[in-house]
Amino acid sequence: MTALTRAKLFSILAFLFLLLVFAIVLSLWFGPAEVSLSLPELKRQFFALLSSEPLSKNGAILFRIRLPRALLAGLVGGGLAMAGASFQALLRNPLADPYILGVSGGSAFFAILGMIFLTSLGFATIPIFAFFGAILAILLVLAVARTRGRLPVITLLLAGVVVNAFFSALVMFILSVTSISHLPSAIFWMMGDLSAKNYSTLAAVSLYYLPGIALLLGLSRDFNLMALGEESAEQLGVNIERTKLLTFISASLITAVAVSVSGLIGFVGLMVPHIIRLIFGPDHRLLISASFLFGATFLVLCDLIARTVISPAELPVGVITAILGGPFFIWLLRQSREQPAG
Repeated sequence: MTALTRAKLFSILAFLFLLLVFAIVLSLWFGPAEVSLSLPELKRQFFALLSSEPLSKNGAILFRIRLPRALLAGLVGGGLAMAGASFQALLRNPLADPYILGVSGGSAFFAILGMIFLTSLGFATIPIFAFFGAILAILLVLAVARTRGRLPVITLLLAGVVVNAFFSALVMFILSVTSISHLPSAIFWMMGDLSAKNYSTLAAVSLYYLPGIALLLGLSRDFNLMALGEESAEQLGVNIERTKLLTFISASLITAVAVSVSGLIGFVGLMVPHIIRLIFGPDHRLLISASFLFGATFLVLCDLIARTVISPAELPVGVITAILGGPFFIWLLRQSREQPAG
């Protein structure tokens, strides 16, 4: 495996960024409603958006509906992929993922509580509730899975499935005893919903993301050393417990914010880091940031499929990721069993 130079790192990230831009452009031009704008008109509509002036019908479809939705898909997909890569690095397990570990389920339950019972407090408080749910889910999974101070892979996965099922049951209970008017939108949200979002939501998500992303990028060197084993990493200067704590908090915060705005979207954090690892190698200095960019591209394209495959109706984007992720998880599990980690 060739060494990761700075030039190689930036060239790969630049390629993935251009891929993301291409995916966003595709999502703008394809959809249930046909949009036709000349380049001069496109410019006029864009500057009208910046100056808060009224937009034409086509301009509103592009810049007030499709663009914020595509950007939100990018933020959610990138965040889930980065969180998945971080969980995999920390647990040294390619099967780790916010959805499978139950983190998404815990976030969803507390986000639903905030949405139903604390609607007067606004969106800004929902990620805080979801974050506490994510932390609680992690603590439950670790408490159930830990055996004599170790975290066996199969036990960890089973604990995550059980915790996720537990929180999903609580969500169904809450929805069944609340107003019937909440049911259709809440059920659609539970399957992954990126619609009806605006630029203020994007700004809030970005603000919540920043500390978690900064911390995870800063821990990439520690992740490389922890791949050698905790004892070896500690001898090389890694503060293992501090790294674990910061990773769990950062990845949980990112997952919670993503879930609070999009609902349950599974398997992004499982598939994307593994694909990046297969193509570009396991160096976490690249893997963490590349997972964000490719995860963003992946979910933008999945959302485009969800919007167009049964047009004019649309599917929840979580349905598309589950259709792709289910077989991928089975294949990955078989690979893991045939080639167990040392």
